[in-house]
Amino acid sequence: MLNLAHLLEFNLGRNPDNLAVIFNDRKMTYRELNGAATKFADGLRQLGVKTGDKVALMMPNIPFFPIAYYAILKAGAAVVPFNVLFKGREVAYHLKDSDAVALIAFEMFSQAAYEGFQAVDTCHSLIVATADPTAPLPDCGDGVTNLYHLLAGGSPTFDTVQTMPDDTAVILYTSGTTGQPKGAELTHVNLFLNAWISQQLLGWQPNDVFLATLPLFHSFGQTVIMNNAFMGGAALTLLPRFDPAAALGIMQRDNVTVFAGVPTMYWALLAYPKASDFDLEKIKSTLRIAVSGGSALPVEVLKGFEAKYQVPILEGYGLSETSPVACFNHADRPRKVGSIGNPVWGTWMRIVDADDKPVAVGSVGEVVIRGHHVMKGYYKRPEATAQSIRDGWFHSGDLGRLDDEGYYYIVDRLKEMIIRGGFNVYPREIEEYLLTHPKISLTAVVGVPDERLGEEVKAYIVLKEGQSATVEEITEFAKIGLADYKYPRQIEFRTTFPMTATGKILKRELVAS
Repeated sequence: MLNLAHLLEFNLGRNPDNLAVIFNDRKMTYRELNGAATKFADGLRQLGVKTGDKVALMMPNIPFFPIAYYAILKAGAAVVPFNVLFKGREVAYHLKDSDAVALIAFEMFSQAAYEGFQAVDTCHSLIVATADPTAPLPDCGDGVTNLYHLLAGGSPTFDTVQTMPDDTAVILYTSGTTGQPKGAELTHVNLFLNAWISQQLLGWQPNDVFLATLPLFHSFGQTVIMNNAFMGGAALTLLPRFDPAAALGIMQRDNVTVFAGVPTMYWALLAYPKASDFDLEKIKSTLRIAVSGGSALPVEVLKGFEAKYQVPILEGYGLSETSPVACFNHADRPRKVGSIGNPVWGTWMRIVDADDKPVAVGSVGEVVIRGHHVMKGYYKRPEATAQSIRDGWFHSGDLGRLDDEGYYYIVDRLKEMIIRGGFNVYPREIEEYLLTHPKISLTAVVGVPDERLGEEVKAYIVLKEGQSATVEEITEFAKIGLADYKYPRQIEFRTTFPMTATGKILKRELVAS
């Protein structure tokens, strides 16, 4: 038997009064956090949630997220995290597709939550959390329960349901870049082992403080930050929305030791013009390790951040379907800049061609993965599951290569590769080169339709603060370092890029705008 909620319960016998959660001036010990999750779990059972049910969670990075997350697991149900930016239509789709019987939402998102809830007959409960326990519920219609009422009525002696290791713990929905979003079913053992592996990789230390600014509704934030921290009895300091000033302020205030982010967060911290307003010496003295994932970290950003903040960045790789960590730069091995490192314990990776045959060392092909962390499958989608998992290997859709020392490199997304006049062009290669220009702060390269060549290479560029440049200047720079078929013929300057809640650049929206 195994239930992921045991992460909390283990700390009751070990360090019950250790700090578990920090949110502004509010602090919760492991005793308090587990107690709240236990009472909420009993409240969910009283509301009709049964073992094996699905419960949706629409919460930002606030204490309600871990309380509700582990309460759902304690009740024997599966968590279905929602992006807090969902509109009513999207809420309805995910509720219906996941067969969720209840939805837990923060008051800020209650209107969209209620719109979706009303449209789905199979979801019988909407639970809303208000920041102020005494505040009335938002005026969003009938059938809404106050989270505080469930907490108040729950039993503090509720026994966690003893689920099996291969029972579904979390259903994480993919972004839907190739169609309707699909729910990846992750089991208790998937997530437990991935959290344990993350702890080993980061070298957990007593009194660690993890900054949780990655959305906890995303696999990266859930596993590498929340579950990892709680497995080791560390503290989690919460930041609902990333902002470089807010992040630096929390690092300084809470003595943050572990920071995990996506590349755009590292870029923002590196480029932030008022970083000197903070006690950078104190931040550098406590910050011992940084982790990057979600997408490839540009080499220039990595070098700049490490030089400025005097902390090593360990880059890893994984997907929602792999819980997520599959490959990582191990602290006890030589690190290669630009590489995602080596497969983690219990994981195998290959680079294969279109016929699923391994390619030669150094050649580009699709990254395929197998191991204990690969999802059970896509919820209610056997055909999609069979297409993605073939002969036990999960097909990532990412292009990569393997060097002669066993280090893996991500070249690009298979679906983002540009075919210009019959030549394969990898956007990441061009982005990496453009970022070496002294005036360029951020760039995104895409393929745009071309009647003659099929696709043409286009670069969107954000310049560094106070800098100016012309299209001709950037074009000439590109010609110097890139083959003729690679350099961008189209260049467009922007002040900002559209991004997801997890900090990924939305290239489709960039092109459409």
